[in-house]
Amino acid sequence: MGGQGDGRRLDPSGPRLDATDLDGELGARATLVQFSSAFCAPCRATRRILGEVAGMVPGVRHVEIDAEARLELVRALGVLKTPTVLVLDADGRVVRRAVGQPRKADVIAALGEAV
Repeated sequence: MGGQGDGRRLDPSGPRLDATDLDGELGARATLVQFSSAFCAPCRATRRILGEVAGMVPGVRHVEIDAEARLELVRALGVLKTPTVLVLDADGRVVRRAVGQPRKADVIAALGEAV
């Protein structure tokens, strides 16, 4: 995915999130997790992009997490800036990570690795 984090691929044995971490269920095929903060303008645009992609791809869910309210999760995952986007596979493993506002085409490409 685009943005400052260059969408690097992560070790498949790396972090894994579950429904408890997300305050809801994982997507059947993949989950787009967005860490946001209240006064983050790029977070609003990222919310729109990820929502559109989740609406286009069956089995994909978009979850937005308030970074300030979930500091324990932010620290555990090493989130340093908002927006930070994680792409999870169906098992909740983090397969891609990017910082900054992503491009829609990059999100779709990243989902290809997760599903």
